[in-house]
Amino acid sequence: MRTSSVAGINKTLLSGGALVYGRLMRKRREARERAVQFLFQHDLNPPEDLGAALDQFWHAQRMSDFLDARGPTWGEHVELPPPSADESATRLFADRLVRGVLEHRNQLDDIIRKHAKNWDLHRMAAVDRNVMRLAIHEMLHRDDIPPVVSINEAVDVAKKFSTADSGKFVNGILDKVKAELHRPARTAKEDPSSDSP
Repeated sequence: MRTSSVAGINKTLLSGGALVYGRLMRKRREARERAVQFLFQHDLNPPEDLGAALDQFWHAQRMSDFLDARGPTWGEHVELPPPSADESATRLFADRLVRGVLEHRNQLDDIIRKHAKNWDLHRMAAVDRNVMRLAIHEMLHRDDIPPVVSINEAVDVAKKFSTADSGKFVNGILDKVKAELHRPARTAKEDPSSDSP
């Protein structure tokens, strides 16, 4: 029996333990992608009521997923089922990331400006800017997530949603931020109360 700890999660690599861990990591990736989508939207069109905007965003995401799975409705009224446990956990993780980024946005932007030599923050691709805000927030304020995980996730999300060169750009900035951290880059603090999806 082999047990290891990554991102504050104990996993036993026996009889499906790796499958459960892999599913959890996919849910966290989905939560990060949704968080970046909301932050992008918020960056370009800040809402007056954050809670209502998050509710509307998640309803639209669930409706889109439901219709993708079901197919066209041709104007028929669609009633969504209640959120599944996975959907609720994904939202909980993403909402906490979103609220953390928005709470610390000025600090995060100052850090990006410091390391992005010859780049004006508002001339960067909006996706890249929000991916970096999210990753830096995780590195500074989420001890339950190893910084290298935050960087790897950010690079992958940037490659998926932004330009061909975004992965390299995001990685370069985040690597500089990681070098200034006062905590281990590859380990996380155990947190049994973490909001894992």
